[in-house]
Amino acid sequence: MELLPEGQTNTTTEVTWEDQQKINKFSTLVTAKDDYISELEKAKSEKEYLDDLALELELVDDEEKINYKIGEAFVLLKATDAVARIEKENEDLDSKISNLESKIEELDETLNELKVQLYAKFGKNINLER
Repeated sequence: MELLPEGQTNTTTEVTWEDQQKINKFSTLVTAKDDYISELEKAKSEKEYLDDLALELELVDDEEKINYKIGEAFVLLKATDAVARIEKENEDLDSKISNLESKIEELDETLNELKVQLYAKFGKNINLER
């Protein structure tokens, strides 16, 4: 016997194996989306840093050598070479950012489709919101 609020009836719906697979897929996709969002924020932050660095390097003499980090080591490079490398890194980050944004959009579409299917079957008995 269940104790439900007055005027409310039990509307239990049987959960099939296919339904459970959809719920599991939804959960997995939400986790993947969170990971992509975190990675996207890091990439945008790194892009801001590179933009700031490029602005600072405009003030430096072209022939002056500066420390430039490659991997875990610092190398002395001419300012013009460093600017070229920064521009290349910026382009790479732009493509990474657009790639991550498209992946997030694809995940959103799939998540919305799954939401519609699961809410259609379970109604108020399932909560897929954060």
